[in-house]
Amino acid sequence: MSSPFLMDEDYLPFHPNPSKPSFQLPAGAVDAHCHVFGPGDVFPYAPERKYTPCDASKQQLFELRDYLGFTRNVIVQASCHGKDNSALVDALNAAGDLARGVAVVSPDISDQELEIMDKAGVKAVRFNFVKRLVDATPKEVFLRTADRIKELGWHIVVYFEAPDLEELTPFLKTLPTSVVVDHMGRPDVTKGIDHPDFKRFMALLSENENFWTKVSCPERLTVAGPPYDDVIPFAKTLVETFPDRVLWGTDWPHPNMKSHVPDEGVLVNTIPRIAVTQALQKALLVDNPMRLYWPEAS
Repeated sequence: MSSPFLMDEDYLPFHPNPSKPSFQLPAGAVDAHCHVFGPGDVFPYAPERKYTPCDASKQQLFELRDYLGFTRNVIVQASCHGKDNSALVDALNAAGDLARGVAVVSPDISDQELEIMDKAGVKAVRFNFVKRLVDATPKEVFLRTADRIKELGWHIVVYFEAPDLEELTPFLKTLPTSVVVDHMGRPDVTKGIDHPDFKRFMALLSENENFWTKVSCPERLTVAGPPYDDVIPFAKTLVETFPDRVLWGTDWPHPNMKSHVPDEGVLVNTIPRIAVTQALQKALLVDNPMRLYWPEAS
């Protein structure tokens, strides 16, 4: 059956034939940021979505995992599915112990729904502050959700853009769990690592030991394009400064890319450029995500 949803005309589907990376991932490596989309005929996209993507199924995600050499995935609920986590839970149940999840929940979600997601492997909720992707939510709503998920042992993932960090910082510091910042807080890489914006982000992590970050999405942050030389200094600085609080992910299937279609093999090959020793690579790809998402095994 074909999807009842038509992909946006300007939407770029994921790479149909990614290259095989030359970098060999360490045993047990985790792709700590990826998504599943639909398929729309099974898991409809949210009416309030800001974009309609191509379908990107759990089977395709697991095939990519194996092809690139990863062992596990952390699957993040995408805004196109809104607060209906059915596709996420389905993927987690299919993956068994090889995947964990990050959900987006409504403030009135029931304890039973939270329990179902917890059993499936959800370990966090995502708070999205990117204005072009989601409608504004009062901070008080996020705080009530944070208190509820803390009881489950979950943590919080936040997504924002660098210009919004100064205003968000007081709120972020009130969150009662570990906090993972998506994609290095989306710095403007043309400003360099010595710019006050990036220094503000570095200070946030330095002053709050419960804060982590994903050194991911060079394809989304770059101005120069692949092989993403302009993004490397930002990720490398974070990996070397906070080696036990960094994660890495492909961001497959790369929602809302406008500049180019990323090649996941090229993305994997950036890893030894930002984590230049085997010890840093193992921390980034194995030890850190296992400690956060599979604590019972680490």
